[in-house]
Amino acid sequence: VQLVESGGGLVQAGGSLRLSCHASGRTLSRYAMGWFRQAPGKEREFVAGISWNGGITDSADSVKGRFTISRGNAKNTVYLQMNSLKPEDTAVYYCAADWSGDTTVEVNSSPASYDFWGQGTQVTVSS
Repeated sequence: VQLVESGGGLVQAGGSLRLSCHASGRTLSRYAMGWFRQAPGKEREFVAGISWNGGITDSADSVKGRFTISRGNAKNTVYLQMNSLKPEDTAVYYCAADWSGDTTVEVNSSPASYDFWGQGTQVTVSS
């Protein structure tokens, strides 16, 4: 699976961005998907995740109520809608795919659980 993120950019505090993650090589139908971010000098952290069937979502406390993860109808796209952005949201954002198999419906917040990663897209929020 190859993952490509898009939609990053520079935005003022309080603004919104919508990140997209498009998969090629195979569909994401049996993969849980996650969004992570990494700021300079910090570890990569979980932002939001969604199970393969869309039935379970999870997000970090720091983005709850502001960010929403969703899956596209085409089964190979995942989105992260980011509202009310803050300067502390500035980071490189990565999408990742976690193979779920045929029976597991869950969202993992650990980067080690994910099998495939995109190259990242920069989000910069100015104050």
